[in-house]
Amino acid sequence: MPEETIFQKPNTTPQPPLSSPTSGESFFSRHSKLFKTAGLIFVILTIIFSLLTFVFPKSEKPTDENTVLTYWGWDGAKTVEPLITEFEKENPRIKVNYVRQDPEDYVEKLNVRIPNGNGPDIFRFHNTWYFFLSGVLLPLPKETIERKEFEDSFYNVSQKDLIKNGAIYGIPLGIDTLALYVNPDLFAASAEGGAEVSVPTTWQQFIDISQALTKRNDEGKIDIAGAGIGTFENINHAPDLISLLFTQNGVDFENLEGSRSKIVDALRFYTNFALLESNVWDGTLDPSLNSFAQGKVAMYFGYSRDYSEIKRLNPGLNFEIFPVPQLVSDKNFNIASYFAEGVSSKSKYQKEALLFMKFLARPGTQEKFYQGQNFVFVNQADTAVSSPFVDGTYNNGQSDELNNYLKDSINLIFSGKSEEEAADALIKGYSQIMTDSQGMATGIKE
Repeated sequence: MPEETIFQKPNTTPQPPLSSPTSGESFFSRHSKLFKTAGLIFVILTIIFSLLTFVFPKSEKPTDENTVLTYWGWDGAKTVEPLITEFEKENPRIKVNYVRQDPEDYVEKLNVRIPNGNGPDIFRFHNTWYFFLSGVLLPLPKETIERKEFEDSFYNVSQKDLIKNGAIYGIPLGIDTLALYVNPDLFAASAEGGAEVSVPTTWQQFIDISQALTKRNDEGKIDIAGAGIGTFENINHAPDLISLLFTQNGVDFENLEGSRSKIVDALRFYTNFALLESNVWDGTLDPSLNSFAQGKVAMYFGYSRDYSEIKRLNPGLNFEIFPVPQLVSDKNFNIASYFAEGVSSKSKYQKEALLFMKFLARPGTQEKFYQGQNFVFVNQADTAVSSPFVDGTYNNGQSDELNNYLKDSINLIFSGKSEEEAADALIKGYSQIMTDSQGMATGIKE
């Protein structure tokens, strides 16, 4: 921001005498005094100029220029422009230049441009990215948001993801959780055929109902799948769905080795939906989202962002959304996947960027982003946790590598290997990537 000018330019024009010179003085006598006075003034001005130039810090000249913040994300203009307009109205000397990025190379750009000093001042990042972006994320001071205010305003999963070592590193503008999409027409058709089906709330119910909903042709091939679950390549959000099973079964993502037996059980449970003779899904079917949109699968696991895609593929499809099944337990677990806004530690305008973050953290701003979200996705956020195995993070590095190891472990089971061998391969790959990511974060910071 421009600073006020402290020192004004001295007036060097000689001023006329306040009284007339004595009439008895000669011309040379009078001008000799004037020369001495002028010389004295010159010396004084020289000293003042030297002090201004070399001793006192230079002051910037007043300017009408605005501070321009660069903000990276991939939302459409309709989502962010109203918020930016409101912020700029409250802060007329700050302008926010929103630059919509291609999600496919977003992370690569961040990793290159931020360390070089030509990255954004504010940028969007996934809740799983802190580990390798910690070197370029600026901690938010209490003037931006107090910790208690953050804890009162945001879900527990965001507190765990975005508060590190007592510091807050981002402001989430929404939250999404994995939910169960249901085709009620397929449920009704099975009920008419004599099957007892209702939306499952436990996994045992899910097993029974998905089998009852599955319809086969004369060759024994699946015509109507009971649920999209069991394989990897043709299951949308397969990493998230497997993470849900891991979490509900008590897997500790910070200690996979210590959770080996629980990983084995979860992998076996997941793949049985496609491997057993009573399978409800197989690898020959279209991707689960497409199959659900076509009316070919009764239950689909998806996020709120899938709603518009399903409507686009089949505007007339009748479907409803419910919470995901749980184990028979006193505590529910869900999977969250969301994005937050952060400030670059390399930004030249951190003060102004933090003002924008403070604006984003206000309840009124948050309400604008949460508005319109289906209550199921938001209600599950109270019991949601994060997982390193999630898709749709636009991270062509760590997340994709982790998901590839998860995919390989599933495919090992389909190739005839044991669930124990699959778990060992997953744990080994995960450990290697976490080690590499820690080195990446250190490198970016340096």
